[in-house]
Amino acid sequence: MKDVDPRMHTAEHLMSGVLVTMFGMDRPFTTHIEKKKSKADYRFGRTLTDQEAAAVEARVNAFIVADLPVTEEFLTFEEAGPQFNLSRLPEGSGNRVRIVRCGDADVCPCIGAHVASTGACGRFRLISWSHEHDALRMRFKLDDVAPEQAP
Repeated sequence: MKDVDPRMHTAEHLMSGVLVTMFGMDRPFTTHIEKKKSKADYRFGRTLTDQEAAAVEARVNAFIVADLPVTEEFLTFEEAGPQFNLSRLPEGSGNRVRIVRCGDADVCPCIGAHVASTGACGRFRLISWSHEHDALRMRFKLDDVAPEQAP
């Protein structure tokens, strides 16, 4: 996770938290986080409607406007195991798990870089979404303008 843009990575957390809450899906099984645009793949049986995608975008931007603190804590594998899926952590992660919390929007194990608060992300935009082979791919980007200032 070296050189991952902290703004974009935090936005992925927010989007994943929204998708988990809205649709009961698991966290993404793959992500590709870049500064200009990013994508995340989820196991899901269909694509999203335009209305659902708009609701996801609106909820993510509401969490950004709320300027939630992004914090971390460390748990042992024994403490974290019953609460979180640890399968995506890299081998040799040590005996402690870093848990990243984006206010009340998302909480999960993570080794990546994040902003200090969600307000630093800028406006979140879904640029496309598609469904193939039981995978929902969400493509997104961030604008430098804050969501409340966006047209």
